[in-house]
Amino acid sequence: MKRIGILTSGGDAPGMNAAIRSVVRSSIFHELEIYGIYYGYQGLIDGQIKPLHIGSVGDIIQRGGTMLYSSRSEEFKTEKGRQKPLNN
Repeated sequence: MKRIGILTSGGDAPGMNAAIRSVVRSSIFHELEIYGIYYGYQGLIDGQIKPLHIGSVGDIIQRGGTMLYSSRSEEFKTEKGRQKPLNN
């Protein structure tokens, strides 16, 4: 595994940004490429995927919510909706 993606879906919960920060920092330490998938499963469908770096998570630990935002997706529940992210 050389690259991974991280997304948050559903409602916000305390500690989401701390978890994102931890995954990004650990990935960089282990020399993996890490991508943030913005807006949950809908972002996966729409291609809202951007690389994350140490600077991307430097000031998020004290902020509420999730820096990647979250969104549920009815489209992702369908077979056709799950095919779109495969191309992304």
